[in-house]
Amino acid sequence: MYVVESKGGAIGCMFLSLFFLGTWPAIMTLLERRGRLPQHTYLDYTLTNLLAAVIIAFTFGEIGNSTIEKPNFLNQLSQDNWPSVLFAMAGGVVLSLGNLATQYAWAFVGLSVTEVITSSITVVIGTTLNYFLDDKINRAEILFPGVGCFLIAVSFGSAVHASNAADNKEKLTSFSNDTKDGTKIKDAPISNKTNANNDKVIKEDLENGLGTKEKAKFGTAHFLIELENKRAIKVFGKGTLIGLAITFFAGVCFSLFSPAFNLATNDQWHTLKAGVHHLSVYTAFFYFSVSCFVIAVILNISFLYRPVLNLPKSSIKAYLSDWNGRGWALLAGLLCGFGNGLQFMGGQAAGYAAADAVQALPLVSTFWGILLFGEYRRSSRRTYVLLVGMLSMFIVAVGVLMASSGHRK
Repeated sequence: MYVVESKGGAIGCMFLSLFFLGTWPAIMTLLERRGRLPQHTYLDYTLTNLLAAVIIAFTFGEIGNSTIEKPNFLNQLSQDNWPSVLFAMAGGVVLSLGNLATQYAWAFVGLSVTEVITSSITVVIGTTLNYFLDDKINRAEILFPGVGCFLIAVSFGSAVHASNAADNKEKLTSFSNDTKDGTKIKDAPISNKTNANNDKVIKEDLENGLGTKEKAKFGTAHFLIELENKRAIKVFGKGTLIGLAITFFAGVCFSLFSPAFNLATNDQWHTLKAGVHHLSVYTAFFYFSVSCFVIAVILNISFLYRPVLNLPKSSIKAYLSDWNGRGWALLAGLLCGFGNGLQFMGGQAAGYAAADAVQALPLVSTFWGILLFGEYRRSSRRTYVLLVGMLSMFIVAVGVLMASSGHRK
């Protein structure tokens, strides 16, 4: 099997993982904003997420001859390594729950702020656990100031969310008091219905991004109302506490999956029998992804028939016939799967605490949020200042965490 051994190779894996893990949430958000049910999107996503793990296992995991010190993927499937397998599968369960939660949090809290909060919780809890599990191979004098940078970024992120929410409220209030050609806001009603198949209107919307004949400008009240009319999860009139609660739950789940994977590949608690080799990154990632897939399928099929947050009911038949945006959802699964695999490959070489630098993915997500969704367009100067502060602190944080990289013996 192929093993990343150099610090440079590990950092390269982290950077590529950072881009992949910051991009797939933007794709999922794009589909929800264009009316596709999140249950349909997540079922597509989870198929290719598992496929990515299988591809990695049968390529990197099978390169070269299998030895006692470096057994290949297929050889490890028959070994008595179930304690480590269970740790890997536990990691997949919490990651699946976290990913499932965030697809609803994005609608309520927004892509950028959701990613900031979940990533920061992951770093504060997960990085600390990984530091001690890795026998302190990372440089603490660099690592923990990096964790502190993430905490500061959380404060900036919370302030950005509050400021932007106030800006949007002011836009909507002002728009409701104005008239345009004698037509008030009531002429742009907010729909509470979402068809599972989304019909031809949503199909056209996925192709060109247009929901009306005349596209509203990013950041305007008209844009916010159009978005609410098109999106699958309706958020107007609902408190942000729901979204924040979902976001914090997701953050706690994310903070646990990397330490669980660490235990699966390095057996710090000595659960394996004498003479049984530790799970390779590729074998552990395969089991990790299988459990992630099973949980996602069970929960999302149940959500088809018992939806949450007032989403319309659907069915397996409706899901199978819903091809609107399916290609994007499948791409999101591949990006997430390869992103997680690269994170684990880098972590095995340089320490999982340093590999948590990929939790700076809000840098990428915020870029896509601004470019694709017009987040923070026409906002106040205060919002822009806070946004720059948040992104600057994240840039510092990812650099500091990567600089703390050690080398596993």
